[in-house]
Amino acid sequence: MTQTPGPSGEQNLTSDDSGTDVFPDTPAAEGRDSDERDADELGGVWDVVVVGAGPAGSSAAYAAASAPGAEGRRVLLLDKAAPPRYKTCGGGIIGPSRDALPPGFQLPLKDRVHAITFTMDGRMPRTRRSQRMLFGLVNRDEFDERLVQCAEKAGAVLATGVAVSGLRQEPDGLVTVTLQDGRSVLARCVVGADGSAGRTGAHVGVTFDQVDLGLEAEIPVPPEVAAQWRGRVLLDWGSLSGSYGWVFPKGDSLTVGVIAARGRGAETRAYLKDFIARLGLAGFPPSIESGHLTRCRADDSPLAKGRVLVAGDAAGLLEPWTREGISYALRSGRLAGEWAVRVADAQDETGVNRRALGYSFAIKSDLGEEMRIGRKLMSAFERRPRAFHIAAIGLRPAWRAFARVTQGHTTFAGLARSHGLGRQTIDMLIRR
Repeated sequence: MTQTPGPSGEQNLTSDDSGTDVFPDTPAAEGRDSDERDADELGGVWDVVVVGAGPAGSSAAYAAASAPGAEGRRVLLLDKAAPPRYKTCGGGIIGPSRDALPPGFQLPLKDRVHAITFTMDGRMPRTRRSQRMLFGLVNRDEFDERLVQCAEKAGAVLATGVAVSGLRQEPDGLVTVTLQDGRSVLARCVVGADGSAGRTGAHVGVTFDQVDLGLEAEIPVPPEVAAQWRGRVLLDWGSLSGSYGWVFPKGDSLTVGVIAARGRGAETRAYLKDFIARLGLAGFPPSIESGHLTRCRADDSPLAKGRVLVAGDAAGLLEPWTREGISYALRSGRLAGEWAVRVADAQDETGVNRRALGYSFAIKSDLGEEMRIGRKLMSAFERRPRAFHIAAIGLRPAWRAFARVTQGHTTFAGLARSHGLGRQTIDMLIRR
């Protein structure tokens, strides 16, 4: 079941200045009745309420709705906008993302990547190829919508046009989720997946130690240009500290973007403009230009507070070097949904806290360890980007390690724990 607002995000009522319906027998009055029905349908106590219907939120809703003993369980998925909606994102689906998808999920792939061209601020190009697919590319609007549909099929209820303004944990063991339209929702557990600037992260007290600005352009190109990029992406290590650019082909358009540390907006915009010009794409008008901030959690940042858990961007979970976030969103969302069911079933505060700690431990022992290695890689990349480029284009073990990570055979943390050439490559890159 999907609930949607009027065009402005509010219900379409015709009223005078006092708020009284002017024409009570018109469709406007039907809108008022719809408001009342919506309030009823959001009423009662929900076992799990998920805030945000991106990959983390949809994965959490799916996991909660399909967890053992799901009969009678009420799971609500809230979002400000109805899918599909555009999202600033390269849309790369690496192996860990693929492995975290719901069973039977059909990826809406726009391309399959078998080659990567590496450049160093436009220089020293080399293309590396793999017989096996390295990763897939999707448009986030289609991908996110399919994830929402999976959650709904599992039994979650989707309510859109709904913005959360606050959360309050009640003495009776429930959480009151206050909506901007004045309504409220009661939950036994809340999963926050509303982005790094959302209300749930602020409620939990999430803190960040790395913030970056990503800028992106969707550029439609003619068939002859699209053919040059089919099956191949480009990664450019930029001149700004810790920056890089990318070209991801998606059928008849190219997703071209750059990312660098926040606080250098003008230089980051210049990097994107120059990058597009160097690629010979300046003559093709972008259909969409957008930007967003990515935020990585501090190592001691909380992942839960009472009956509220956070996942994905809301928890600051993403890979610090590449800033890849889809796999972190899917994996943390799934864990959050599974643990939310346990938190919802807890009978007292001790049980809630124990299960919330269980979720935090599950995240830290897996994604937290990967982020720890990612921070080391990012620190080294900021100091010595040329070493990373030389490794990618000139050292076969480094290329094989990178390919194995994208394909899902291992992770950067897994390479660091190994005893082969992969570990030697990581040690070489992060040495001071």
